[in-house]
Amino acid sequence: MGVTQHGRTHRLDLADPTVREWTCTVLHSDAEQGIVLDRSAFYPGGGGQPPDHGVLLWQGVQTRIVGTRKGDDPYLIPAEGDPLPPVGTEVVGAVEDERRTRLMRTHSGLHVLCGVVFRDFGALVTGGNMEPGEARMDFNLPEVPPDFKSRIEELVNAEVAADRSVATRVLPRTEALALPDIIRTQSNLIPADEQEVRIVDIVGLDVQADGGTHVASTAQIGKVQVVKVESKGRANRRVRVRLAD
Repeated sequence: MGVTQHGRTHRLDLADPTVREWTCTVLHSDAEQGIVLDRSAFYPGGGGQPPDHGVLLWQGVQTRIVGTRKGDDPYLIPAEGDPLPPVGTEVVGAVEDERRTRLMRTHSGLHVLCGVVFRDFGALVTGGNMEPGEARMDFNLPEVPPDFKSRIEELVNAEVAADRSVATRVLPRTEALALPDIIRTQSNLIPADEQEVRIVDIVGLDVQADGGTHVASTAQIGKVQVVKVESKGRANRRVRVRLAD
C-alpha cells in the first residue's frame, strides 16, 4: 500500500496539496464513527499538523467536517447535528482553504526552522505542535548564545527570502533511511511496518521524512517571527514562532 492510500481512501492531500474541491463516493457513514470517502483531500492530522476542516455537499445538503479520527481508514467527523450522506452517495468535498493554506505555510516554516537549527547548532527536534499561523518546536539544545532569538529569526527569514523549492517524493524504506540525517527528531517516528517513506525536501536546506502538507517554495511562507525562546529542562529549548501575516 502506498503512502497516498490509507485503508479504503485515496489521499489526494498527499498527492497534490493544492486540491481544495473534488468529487467522491461515501463508503461508510456513521454519526459516532464518522464518514469514510473513497477519495479525500482532508488532511487527517499527524506530525503536529491538525486535521483540516471543510464540508461535504450532496443533494442540496451540507455536512460540515470538523476533524478526523484515525483508524484503518480516515474517519471524517461531522459537526454535531449535521445530516449524514448515506453510503454510496456521490458528494463534493471541499477543504477550508484559508485554514489549510495557513497550516501549510506554518508547517513549511517549521521545516525551515528545523533546518536552520540543525545546520547551525546541530540540534535535533524533541517535540512540536502547530495551529494555523503559530507553532512551537522543541530542540535538544543545552546551550544557546545570548542573541539566539534574534539570530534564529534572521536566519529563518533569510531562507524564506531565498525562495527555496519545497519538493516531495516517496522512497522505499531502506532507500529513505539511507539518506544522511533524514530523521531530524531525537527518536525515529517512522512506523516499523511502513515500507514507503514520504520525503519533504527544502532544496539546499532540509531533507526529512514527513507526512504533512507544504507550500511549493519558502517564499510562500511569508515573514516568520520568533516570539519566544524558553528553557524546558537542562537540555531542551522551546522556540515559539508565528507568521507575521
